[in-house]
Amino acid sequence: MTTKWGLLSTARINDFIISAARKSDRVHITGVASRDGTRAEAYARDNDIARAYGSYEELLADPEIDAIYIPLPNSMHVDWTIRALESGKHVLCEKPLSRHAADVDRAFSVAERTGRLLMEAFMYRHNPQTARLKELVENGVVGTPQLVRAAFSFNLTRPNDIRMSAELEGGSLMDVGCYCVSGSRNLFGEPQLVFGEQVTTLSGVDKVFSGSMRMAGNVLASFDSALTLTTRDELEVIGDEASLFVDDPWHCRSPGIELRSDDKVEEINVDAADSYQLQLENFSDAINGTAEPLLGRDDALGQAQAIEALYRSADQGAPVTLG
Repeated sequence: MTTKWGLLSTARINDFIISAARKSDRVHITGVASRDGTRAEAYARDNDIARAYGSYEELLADPEIDAIYIPLPNSMHVDWTIRALESGKHVLCEKPLSRHAADVDRAFSVAERTGRLLMEAFMYRHNPQTARLKELVENGVVGTPQLVRAAFSFNLTRPNDIRMSAELEGGSLMDVGCYCVSGSRNLFGEPQLVFGEQVTTLSGVDKVFSGSMRMAGNVLASFDSALTLTTRDELEVIGDEASLFVDDPWHCRSPGIELRSDDKVEEINVDAADSYQLQLENFSDAINGTAEPLLGRDDALGQAQAIEALYRSADQGAPVTLG
């Protein structure tokens, strides 16, 4: 059964969603909304989308739309998620759902009350590479894991980009560091203690963030993220016998895992897959009752609690204990 989707805005990230939907017979992008009707019509025409709406409210009022994808600025995620849920729509909200755990909890409470599904859009979690890495760690390939290190950065050169806006809850931790936090949590559960440091712009947005987290089993996770550094994205799990290194853990465009032991490197091949397509199909199947959503309330809440604690630590200059 094909699920009909609406895009709540004409954000650039929609390109990945539209491209992924075209590969699937279970997902159809039916409409797109903008606060500018002319812009919505032009966008719909250029992307072969049947319906254009001159307001977000008009899209939410369409009874033929099953699910909404929300790629709005971070500060708008929770409010529009709740409005969409209360309009009877299922919601896939672009990551991070929020940096405030209470708001994430509130959004999922609305989803539960309205009988609709809500999922935070961490597309990499749906990729076979992510599942394979976790399987290898759980099978003891590295021996006893003791350290995780991750990085995600790029140099944001566009002036007035929303990711540099404090009012819109931008920042490197929110935009790319959240992947590093999610990746560590996916492997080793919720952090017990975190410490964060940041370098901020004049407006207070973190352009560089460095964090450390103590996970269960005394596994230490460290990461850094930035909007003003050269492009880097990597993840490594290090144990007492070997390490597993992933050169492209977040985009998953060039999948593959290296098993590093002493002076040997073994390439572990992973089939290429479109993370966005898998994400859309998982959520559509869940809507139709043929699958469970890969990510739910517990994961989104744990993610928000970790981010909230990391920011609190950076502001206070001291570690923060969770749980």
